[in-house]
Amino acid sequence: MAVLNGVNNKHEVVVAPMEVSVEAGNYQDAERFDDDGRPRRSGTFWTASAHIITAVIGSGVLSLAWAIAQLGWVAGPAAMLLFAFVTYYTATLLAECYRTGNPDTGKRNYTYMDAVRSNLGGAKVIFCGVIQYANLVGVAIGYTIASSISMRAIRRADCFHTNGHGDPCKSSSTPYMILFGVVQILFSQIPDFDQIWWLSIVAAVMSFTYSSIGLALGIAQTVSNGGFKGSLTGISIGADVTSTQKIWHTLQAFGDIAFAYSFSNILIEIQDTIKAPPPSESKVMQKATRLSVATTTVFYMLCGCMGYAAFGDNAPDNLLTGFGFYEPFWLLDVANVAIVVHLVGAYQVFCQPIFAFVERRANSAWPDSAFISKELRVGPFALSLFRLTWRSAFVCVTTVVAMLLPFFGNVVGFLGAVSFWPLTVYFPVEMYIKQRRVPRGSTKWICLQTLSISCLIVSIAAAAGSIADVIDALKVYRPFSG
Repeated sequence: MAVLNGVNNKHEVVVAPMEVSVEAGNYQDAERFDDDGRPRRSGTFWTASAHIITAVIGSGVLSLAWAIAQLGWVAGPAAMLLFAFVTYYTATLLAECYRTGNPDTGKRNYTYMDAVRSNLGGAKVIFCGVIQYANLVGVAIGYTIASSISMRAIRRADCFHTNGHGDPCKSSSTPYMILFGVVQILFSQIPDFDQIWWLSIVAAVMSFTYSSIGLALGIAQTVSNGGFKGSLTGISIGADVTSTQKIWHTLQAFGDIAFAYSFSNILIEIQDTIKAPPPSESKVMQKATRLSVATTTVFYMLCGCMGYAAFGDNAPDNLLTGFGFYEPFWLLDVANVAIVVHLVGAYQVFCQPIFAFVERRANSAWPDSAFISKELRVGPFALSLFRLTWRSAFVCVTTVVAMLLPFFGNVVGFLGAVSFWPLTVYFPVEMYIKQRRVPRGSTKWICLQTLSISCLIVSIAAAAGSIADVIDALKVYRPFSG
């Protein structure tokens, strides 16, 4: 089932393409359904771009100043441009795999796993499923952490403004995580999320809002400093940073940048919202990807570089909550509210594939169960006992895990590292080779495999750096104390 195509879970049977016949009286039906018998998709270049921007410009932008601080003025921007190019290029390969065979009339693949199953099959499908869904769960945890940090930052900013910067203004993030979880339980009861098209638009606007505020504050701080801070090689080894820590942090920085660009795991689902050819869905998706990645890269470069220019080696791992900025406090509040609003939508965009997968399996196993299929429609909400129980349980679990591990920077780096190679590079490359029948040993085949192996090495190194940092943090952390 496509998570964004507005199809209710109950109607999972794929109807064969209809023959259009005015005499037979099914012409109007053909107007309402696509070639696979599902309700006609209405997505466009602009809606797809909005979905991508919603998924891409997320909390990852807030850690980019820290990442550049670890790498320096040369390697930092270069790494960001490299990840942007790799993400865009492999996304264009993945877009080619939405239909198996003919790009206009071939069989549709509704999910990332469907594409892997159609093109590769076997154990690779299981490997893809494990990595993809584990990553989506991790993103849900990371977004819960990020939203609570922003909500807590609003309270701290107001406290600092009232009591002065010397006041510790301590507070726990736990109540804010619970609040975020309650909101997600409510929104998770909307099964046809793409029908609420305004959510992605609002989330995209919020992304630009807090990114722009972070950029503006970075520029203002740089002007106040009288020049750019930082160095060509990043944080120097000294009393505060050992050579080992420098290595781990440098590797984690690659994971942070990879996380900031991650959206390949939901690309097929977004592509499944695009209306039928002409032009082909792959061409529309490639254009949307080009616009979205170019737009976000400009923002990323500006936010990351200006954050580093403003704070140098002291750049916080979350630009808007690390309190390098204290004033104007109301502007910080606006930025953090925008982050929370964006993450409410982004959480659902990333979790819909998980919800759809479980509910599709349940419908297949127990098609006549009233517990699963019987539902009550209230506006955009479709309330069924199974959906209410299972989706609420999922949100509760991710919220509890977030309370146990509230390490924003480390979680972001680890998620980016683990998911980057398999989902962003390996599977798109392998499926494209199979789909386009790229000859083994040809120049193109060698270049694609070289790209894949190089990215695997980067992913392993970045994951190691993040794990090392998490282990250090756990030595002094007490659960539920954040």
